[in-house]
Amino acid sequence: MQEHYQPSAIEPAAQEKWHNARLFNVSEDASKPKYYCLSMFPYPSGKLHMGHVRNYTIGDVLSRFKLLNGFNVMQPMGWDAFGMPAENAAMKNHVAPAKWTYENIDYMRSQLKSLGFAIDWEREIATCTPEYYRWEQWLFTRLFEKGIVYRKNGTVNWDPVDQTVLANEQVIDGRGWRSGALIEKREIPMYYFKITDYAEELLADLDKLEHWPEQVKTMQRNWIGKSRGMQVRFAVASESKQGLAGDYADYLQVYTTRPDTLMGATYMAVAAEHPLAAAAAQDNPALQAFIAECKAGSVAEADMATMEKKGVPTGRFVVNPLNGDKLEVWIANYVLWGYGDGAVMAVPAHDERDFEFASKYSLPIKQVIAVGDNAFNAGQWQEWYGDKENGVLVNSEKYNGLSFQAAYDAMAADLQAANQGAPKTQYRLRDWGISRQRYWGCPIPIVHCGTCGDVPVPAEQLPVVLPEDVVPDGSGSPLAKMPEFYETSCPKCGGAAKRETDTMDTFMESSWYPFRYMSPAFNQGMVDPQAAQYWGAVDQYIGGIEHAILHLLYARFFTKLMRDEGLVNVDEPFERLLTQGMVVCDTYYREAANGSKDWINPADVDLTFDDKGRPVSAVLKADGLPVVIGGTEKMSKSKNNGVDPQALIEAYGADTARLFMMFASPPEQSLEWSDSGVEGAFRFLRRLWRTVYDYRSSGDIVAAFSGSQEGLSKALKELRFKLHSTIAKVGDDYGRRLQFNTAIAAVMELLNQYDTCVRNGDCSSAEGRAVAQEVLEAAVRLLWPIVPHISEALWQELRPGTALWDAAWPQVDEAALVKSEIEIMVQVNGKLRGKITVAADAPKDAIEAAALATEGAVKFMEGKPAKKVIVVPGRLVNIVV
Repeated sequence: MQEHYQPSAIEPAAQEKWHNARLFNVSEDASKPKYYCLSMFPYPSGKLHMGHVRNYTIGDVLSRFKLLNGFNVMQPMGWDAFGMPAENAAMKNHVAPAKWTYENIDYMRSQLKSLGFAIDWEREIATCTPEYYRWEQWLFTRLFEKGIVYRKNGTVNWDPVDQTVLANEQVIDGRGWRSGALIEKREIPMYYFKITDYAEELLADLDKLEHWPEQVKTMQRNWIGKSRGMQVRFAVASESKQGLAGDYADYLQVYTTRPDTLMGATYMAVAAEHPLAAAAAQDNPALQAFIAECKAGSVAEADMATMEKKGVPTGRFVVNPLNGDKLEVWIANYVLWGYGDGAVMAVPAHDERDFEFASKYSLPIKQVIAVGDNAFNAGQWQEWYGDKENGVLVNSEKYNGLSFQAAYDAMAADLQAANQGAPKTQYRLRDWGISRQRYWGCPIPIVHCGTCGDVPVPAEQLPVVLPEDVVPDGSGSPLAKMPEFYETSCPKCGGAAKRETDTMDTFMESSWYPFRYMSPAFNQGMVDPQAAQYWGAVDQYIGGIEHAILHLLYARFFTKLMRDEGLVNVDEPFERLLTQGMVVCDTYYREAANGSKDWINPADVDLTFDDKGRPVSAVLKADGLPVVIGGTEKMSKSKNNGVDPQALIEAYGADTARLFMMFASPPEQSLEWSDSGVEGAFRFLRRLWRTVYDYRSSGDIVAAFSGSQEGLSKALKELRFKLHSTIAKVGDDYGRRLQFNTAIAAVMELLNQYDTCVRNGDCSSAEGRAVAQEVLEAAVRLLWPIVPHISEALWQELRPGTALWDAAWPQVDEAALVKSEIEIMVQVNGKLRGKITVAADAPKDAIEAAALATEGAVKFMEGKPAKKVIVVPGRLVNIVV
């Protein structure tokens, strides 16, 4: 055995051993319990970052722990490979997105392999391959034929220069991020999934997810946004019907969750696209100009909430169905068309947004909810509006004095009787628009025929392959400029037709990928039925909290779609969910002349510390001049505070990176990067190596202790007690608590006690050496999930010619946990004054007598008799004088 720990030598050797044994390549095996561990797959950006390392190490620890415990473990890996970043990189570097993506995948795969993850690489997928997205297209066509996928016009951000739709985050101050052109709102045809048909099931099934963080479930509940309210019809005043047709000429419909405030409505607000707005603007240039301004704004709800509220009156009126009041209709920029009815009932006395708008335009504010005898204060609108339990109606005619529920019921009855409204349960969730006017995405498998309309591509003609030799220029989708792509014939009539040039939202690919891992080479469908039956749902899913809503919601939705198509046999995709915290690091910068900040990487900075170890100043290594110490923030390119995992692996080895990531904090909390912490992890591994080296150098390998403890010394019994209590704790930390830092700490404490026994000569006897062998074999297996390479190498020194994974997880010897003697603290008047060792079954009077006889008790009792002696079994004796 070499004397010094050399990760660069042992890590490749361990990885080659696992590869040759095909240790992590699995298939369905009914003789074993299955364990499907999955970490969210990465976007192939080019390099791993520390967030990746942490995420995948967590999954690897769990996978290896389960493997040693006899489970059939599947831990796959793939690539979320479509999306705009590839197009942007392609434009910047003048290469095809496909070339950029595949090269990045090759490099990142090699990085993942260097970290020694227990991945079944035979199951690898990339979502940009036709073999993958073929089945996505297949499911799309089936659902289109059933009406679950449909086409309708949707409002989007349109860049008139680049001739493309922009996501909300690509609109900066009303202009396109790339062209700088003023953005327009446009109505364009888009494809939608009817996720709203599943809203109630998606909401109700959250209660079944016992092993999901409550925070995530709450975020999903809020996003689905179930509310019970009232659909109310305000009749259009007779003089306001001009230019309106159909139902719009008869009434303006709104939905409200607070119908008890109906009598407090003082105006109505509609979206710029509402037919009433269009009719009012026909001969009104001012209204036309305002509508154009609204259409140029963002379509994001978040932007609507924070932007300045603006509006113009239409001069048209509707009638309150309960009191006959005429309410003027305003066009307001904060009302979204396509969200609900595109109209809101404004109650400024009891709604912050309405109050802001009414105050700005001097519109009436009428109180209709009162709490106690307090005088109404418009500045306290939340108190008045939000208190459903204690508020009662005022200024509401016959409804005065009613509580919320009583008013709801009475108004519902009156509105229904007059055919002017009815109770309604509504969801905030909207159908999922999946059309993207992008190139690097999955083509939508629809053909547009002048005779047959929108025709799904037949299964035998799938996949519709995305050409991979295209370099986009940013001005619209390249597919729309490629006749060789879009010119086709209709699958129904055979006539000339045009292929759809939109591609799918990349959330589509990440919504079903866990099931494709089950049978990635299966060419008869999305998933092999036998594989789907065996693997079921993912047992443990791991990923960032930033995916709590959309990705997880869409994955749950897709699972239900696939279930209803008979493809899978589960209702939910993920049994357990762990949302790991961010990796954060200190930031440093200098202010530029224009006021911006030039961020400096921590590796380029020298620090000065105070006597408590806190940094007080920093200078740039290159020039010795000061830099500003910024806050601790998430590692990112923008703050230049990232640490390259590859450099860390080359300097210290993969096991050091893994150990630091698991030891620095619990997985669900943020991890603060620390160079000293990394060095500490490396020191521990060197110590572990040295411990086994010293053991091997001191004598021959023996069989691990397995007999009766009767003949062991006290020190060896205590060491075995520590060993087997550690086995129990680490197993619980890995398996139930998912707290890996405490598991590592427990093994460190075990090794500390082992070192003490070695120094004291307790392990030099035959029995002592057998116990030492038992301790070291167990410690290596306990650490294998976290630091597998060094554990593998040390196992070969302890048990040459055997496989660590065949040895399985160490089992607790219950006999070792039975103590013949216990140590008890002795207190006098609540202060610790000594300790005693007594038989584990010693009677109370013997414990009292031993405590009273201790030197510390005698000294601090000062000759006074004991008033009371309190014995806490197994823990302490408190003598009260």
